[in-house]
Amino acid sequence: MALIIDDSCINCDMCEPECPNQAIAMGAEIYEIDPDRCTECVGHYDKPTCVSVCPINCIDPDPAHPESQDELLIKYARLTGKL
Repeated sequence: MALIIDDSCINCDMCEPECPNQAIAMGAEIYEIDPDRCTECVGHYDKPTCVSVCPINCIDPDPAHPESQDELLIKYARLTGKL
């Protein structure tokens, strides 16, 4: 499942540089996560680094984009070319 940043984001700039898939970018008002690039850090780390560094805990699973661990691994392989 991709992650989503909720409206309580304070634009602290902590999450964006931590994303190994470059899935996080500044949106119109707050940071946003591209669900096509978010693997919840599967393939890179044990847990999502953006969640680990967020000082206000505003990053949650995105219910609009449910994915299994296997689907996240396939996405990781596609993004990194490690098929």
